[in-house]
Amino acid sequence: MVRGKTEMKRIENATSRQVTFSKRRNGLLKKAFELSVLCDAEVALIIFSPRSKLYEFSSSSIAKTIERYQNRVKEIGSSHKRDGNSQQARDETSGLTKKIEQLEISKRKLLGEGIDACSIEELQQLENQLDRSLTRIRAKKYQLLREEIEKLKEEERKLIKENKELKEKCRGMGAMVVASSTLSSEVNIDDNDMEVDTGLFIGPPETRQSKKILPQN
Repeated sequence: MVRGKTEMKRIENATSRQVTFSKRRNGLLKKAFELSVLCDAEVALIIFSPRSKLYEFSSSSIAKTIERYQNRVKEIGSSHKRDGNSQQARDETSGLTKKIEQLEISKRKLLGEGIDACSIEELQQLENQLDRSLTRIRAKKYQLLREEIEKLKEEERKLIKENKELKEKCRGMGAMVVASSTLSSEVNIDDNDMEVDTGLFIGPPETRQSKKILPQN
C-alpha cells in the first residue's frame, strides 16, 4: 500500500498531533543514534514537546557538544569578519589605485602631455579647469601681497612712533643741558668782586668803626 504524501502544516487535531509527535520523535532519536554509531559522528539532539517536556540524545555529552558548537560558531564568525575586512581592504586599495591613475592622467593632460587623442570637449574641459586654477592662484597671490603690505605698514607705524619718542627724549635731554649750563654760570662768580665783612671793631669805643677786609690778590 502506497503511503500518501503528508502535507507540511500544523495538525489541528490535538490527539493526532500528539501521536505524530511521539512517532516522529522516536524516529528522530533512532536516526541520531544510528548516525553517531555508523559514522562515528558527535551528535546531540534536543527536543521540547508542545508541553515543554525535554527529550535529548547525545553520543558523548550534551554540555560538551554545545560548548564545542559555540566555539565553532565564534571561530566561523571571526573568520568571516576577517575575510570581510580583507575584502573591504582590497576593494579600498583597488579604488584608490584607480583614483591615482586618473589623477596621473589628468596631471599629464594639464601639463600638455597626451592631449593628441583628446576630443574638443575634453580640451574645452581642460581649458576651463586651467582658467579656474589660474583664478584661484591669482586670488591667493593677491591675498598674500595684501598681507605683506599690511605687515610693512605696521612696521612703518612702529618705526614712526619710536622715532617720535626718541625725538622727545632728545629735546628733554637738551633742555636739561641748557639749564645745567645756566646754573653753573650763575654760581661761578669772580672772587675779586667779593667782600667779606669780618664784624671786627678797632679803636676806642667811641671811634669804633666797622672795617671791611678786602681779600688780597
